[in-house]
Order: sequence, then C-alpha cells, then structure tokens
Amino acid sequence: MHSDYRLMVELLYGSGLRGVELLSLRVGDLDFDSGNILVRDHRSDRDRTTPLPKVLIPALRRQVGLVRLIHSQDLADGHGTVLLPKSSEHSPSRLSRSLAWQYLFPASRLSADSESGDLRRYHTHSTALTKQIRHAVQAAGVDKPAQARAFRHSFATHLLEAGYDLRTVQQLLGHADIGTTEIYTYLVDRNSRDVQSPLDWLFPGVSESAAIYSLAA
Repeated sequence: MHSDYRLMVELLYGSGLRGVELLSLRVGDLDFDSGNILVRDHRSDRDRTTPLPKVLIPALRRQVGLVRLIHSQDLADGHGTVLLPKSSEHSPSRLSRSLAWQYLFPASRLSADSESGDLRRYHTHSTALTKQIRHAVQAAGVDKPAQARAFRHSFATHLLEAGYDLRTVQQLLGHADIGTTEIYTYLVDRNSRDVQSPLDWLFPGVSESAAIYSLAA
C-alpha cells in the first residue's frame, strides 16, 4: 500500500483503532509530545487514549502538513468549516474552522451538508479504505479474507503475546466488557505453546504422505 492509505493501515495496527475511529481522527487528536492518540467513542462518549507509534511520527507530521494546505485552500474559497463532535457542539462556531478540528484523512472533494446545504470536507469514506485493503491483500497473494478489523485484532494479540496484561489491552481497545478482550487469549495461548502436529515430532523430516504410510504399515 502507498500514500495515506498505507498510513491508515499502519495506524489501525499500530494503535489498535477501529475503522470508524481511524477515519474520525482530527488533527488535534494527535499528541506528539506525549506519544498518544485521543480516540473519541461516538457510541458511549467514553473517550480513551492509545499509543501513537513513534515510527509513524514523520509520516503523521507530513499528513498534518497536507491537511493544513487543503484547509487553507478551503478557507480561501469561502469554506473550511467542519462538523464538530456532539461533545463540542456548544463550543464557539469559530472552532469549526480551526485546523485542530479538521479530519486527519480528509475526503478528496467537498460535500454538501444534508441539512444546511453548506459545502464541507468530510473524512475519507470507509469504502475507499476497504477497497484499498482488498486490493493490497490480493496483490500480496494472501488467500484469506482480510478486513480493516484484522489489523486491530493483530494489535491486541501481539500485545498479549508480548506480556501486557489483559486489563491494559482492554483499555487500549476500548472494550466495555473484559470478556470481549479475553477472546484474544485463545490465540495467544495456542501460539505461546507452539503446538506441533504429531506428524512433525514423530516423523521429523518425513513428508506427510510417507508418515501416514508408515503408521498404516
């Protein structure tokens, strides 16, 4: 993958984001000083923070610079407002024109607001990201279904494999119920034991067909 779509996928895996959380990120949600990303939970209003991968800081700074250029042009054209989250709906209207509230991954064109008719720039559409991931999976020759949530699952699994406790992973993922997070422990347990097939340790170096023939004999 290339360009901003590669960066999107790197954030899905590197920060354990849901697809909708990734696309809803605002420029101001990135805290380069603390190394965290503010994730806004639009369903329960329970915001959380998750690690901002240090390796992505240069690319993210470039992305912010790109958003700044796009936003400056929108303002010059008489546009540049953005819908604020519900938690900020009573904030001064000037905030809707600030760079901090602009989407980190903006759409390629302006769209008319369904209620006011004002032209605004929303975030990249989810179908565009899904399409890019599907093409990348096919190009890589992977014969398994891979969707955006697969990267979030890998984030959780690899943290547990590295020894992070279940409660920490639950908080990073934003799970209300720790039982949801426990699903990932099944994969970790299997991988940590490194279970081998009996054919591999009974007949090392022998092909499967030859091993089965020996057992039958």
